Amino acid sequence: MSELSDRIKNVIEHEPVRLFMKGTPQLVMCGNSDRALRALREAGAPVTTVDVLPDPAIRQELSAVSGWPTIPQVFVKGELIGGADITQELAEAGELGRILEERLGAGYRDAAEVKTVDVVSGVRA
Repeated sequence: MSELSDRIKNVIEHEPVRLFMKGTPQLVMCGNSDRALRALREAGAPVTTVDVLPDPAIRQELSAVSGWPTIPQVFVKGELIGGADITQELAEAGELGRILEERLGAGYRDAAEVKTVDVVSGVRA
């Protein structure tokens, strides 16, 4: 197993809500990544993002870890929720908030912030 794969697994396992996306919250580079990020923000989720664009190996390792081929990928408490369509559908149905509350606790909105992790260097912003 590679060091990059270990870092990806660490982010998935140790951050409450993870969004692997194209770009960053400040400069989203994909409409689907934007839709997933918006749904999470509107639900009040504490989101940790990972930009998959700096190194093609990130996307390859992520897909190997998750078994999901496309980006974005949303994880809550270590479990893959899905991509943009699923996340947006859950939000529109009111289910995303329920899932977040169920898995993170009733006060999950208190920690609502968006931060970024660079899985190549391991730096958090």
